[in-house]
Amino acid sequence: MGMSADFKQQSLWDEPPAEEDFALAEDIANLQLAFERQVLQGLAAEWENACWLLHDPLRRSLKKPIFSIGGTARRLGSWTPYKREIALSRDLVNNSRWDDVREVLLHEMAHQVAHEGFKALGEPDHGPAFKKACRLLRANPAASGTHFSLHERLRRGEKLDAKDRIVTRIQKLMALAESANPNEAHAAMSKAHELISRHNVDLIDRGVKQHYVSIFLGTPRLRHFRENYHLAHLLQDFYFVQCMWVEAWALEKARMGRVLEISGSDKNVRIAEYVYQAVRRYIDTTWAEYRRGKGLNRYRKTDFAVGVIEGFRSTLEKVSESSTETSRLPARLDDSALQRYVAHRYPHVRSFSRQGPGHDARVLADGNEKGRKLVIAKGISHSDGYLERVIEYKK
Repeated sequence: MGMSADFKQQSLWDEPPAEEDFALAEDIANLQLAFERQVLQGLAAEWENACWLLHDPLRRSLKKPIFSIGGTARRLGSWTPYKREIALSRDLVNNSRWDDVREVLLHEMAHQVAHEGFKALGEPDHGPAFKKACRLLRANPAASGTHFSLHERLRRGEKLDAKDRIVTRIQKLMALAESANPNEAHAAMSKAHELISRHNVDLIDRGVKQHYVSIFLGTPRLRHFRENYHLAHLLQDFYFVQCMWVEAWALEKARMGRVLEISGSDKNVRIAEYVYQAVRRYIDTTWAEYRRGKGLNRYRKTDFAVGVIEGFRSTLEKVSESSTETSRLPARLDDSALQRYVAHRYPHVRSFSRQGPGHDARVLADGNEKGRKLVIAKGISHSDGYLERVIEYKK
């Protein structure tokens, strides 16, 4: 027993931490500080941006609070009136996407509005004034405490009713779309998309009340390439979501940029997000193979990517046309409840257009050919992995 203790103590003295270890730890600490400074700048910018959702007298009654990062993972954020401080969890800002961070910020800002704007000092924390502030700020009243972040809630998934025969059939058809036979795979995908449309049309026709959510796709940037706009239109046209380019803090550039946000039912948002991620992965993979030895630049990748997306669109259009003819489904049916949700979330919307450089017709055509080979290969179910691939292609 004594020999063991002596050996342990001696080994500690004989192997002191190396200078490189101290230097590495210092570098990591400095990187964390720099990152948190950027996050704090972003919180201040997002706070100022959210103030414009408030009417003039209420907006003028607020003063910018102190922003801080700390606390534990058990609490996502807090508003402390006597300090005039909005604090966000370090675990949240280190491990979450920016729309998760912003969701918690708006929740805590609603507490500030309730206290300083509405003077509701005697009310419970989540009382009427707080709920009113949440409506004005388009904030989530539940985004605090041990509440799961937005993307964590989506990752955990929406449990499907076993009695929902349409959804069950969609899942089976998506599995059949993995067939090595291209014709069989396309036939399964076509039938699955027809059922997706039928399911949503039925919900809309019957006026079934649905729960809508909004999430970012990608990260906020100062500049987005042309293919991102084409992909946004594809999601909106075929996957029962509404797309909006919104202002958000671009961490890498320490400035407000823009990001694609999609809104829809929990289920449709998850499907659209999976399609978005899978199409982008497919573009990257096929582009790396296509450009080998050709010396093509980033602008040609945009041409190729637009071709892929539009090629996939042509496949989905054929599916839609076939479904309309054989099943008497409407060519398009707008979800008025979703439109009202988006209109409330963004009351001030403006249109814009971007004129990009000229394109290479041959690269565009080659991308289009690749895009026609995309096949939706997996459905969405409560047992699927969050990052599971959902699109395959047949060479």
